[in-house]
Amino acid sequence: MGVMQASLDNCPALVLNADFRPLSYFPLSLWSWQEGIKAVFLDRVNVLSAYDRVVHSPGFEMELPSVVSLKRYVQPAKHPAFTRFNLFLRDRFACQYCGTGEDLTFDHLVPRSRGGRTTWDNVVAACAPCNLKKGGRMPKDCGMHPRQAPHRPTVHQLHNNGRAFPPNFLHESWGDFLYWDTELEE
Repeated sequence: MGVMQASLDNCPALVLNADFRPLSYFPLSLWSWQEGIKAVFLDRVNVLSAYDRVVHSPGFEMELPSVVSLKRYVQPAKHPAFTRFNLFLRDRFACQYCGTGEDLTFDHLVPRSRGGRTTWDNVVAACAPCNLKKGGRMPKDCGMHPRQAPHRPTVHQLHNNGRAFPPNFLHESWGDFLYWDTELEE
C-alpha cells in the first residue's frame, strides 16, 4: 500500500441517516473514503462537511467528505439481533455479577443443562471467573444475581449505551453530529 493510500485510509466519512443521526453509535457508522466518494457520485448522500484533503483524476478534483447524510431515510430495526457483541453492549461491557470488564463471556441464568435457552431474557455478560463460579447452578442456588435483569434491548437502547464508548478516532468535523457521554453511569 502506498503512502497516499495509507493517509487516505485515515479519512473515513461519518454516515448520518436523513434525520442527521448516526446510523449506529457503536460501532460508529463510518464509510471508507472510497465508499463516501462513490455515494456522492451516485447522488445517494448530501455532503455536510469535508476534510482538507482532495482526490483527483486528470480532469476532476473533489474534497473528501468527512460527514455525509443519506438522502433517503433508513428505518432502523426496532430490535437488534442477538449477538455476543450486542449482548456485551446491552450490559455495557461489564460482568453482571462483579462489574469487571475483563475476560467477558456470557452466562445463561437458567443453565443450558437445565433447559435454559440462548435468548436475550436468559443471558448476561459475565467474566470467566464469575461464570465458572456460578457453573450450572441457578442464581438463587449460588447467591449470584445479575446487577440488571436481562432483557431484549431496542436499537435505541444499544445506541444510547454505545455513546458511553467513543471510538479512538473522532474527527473535529463530527462534533456537531455526535453526543458522547463523558463518563459511564453507575
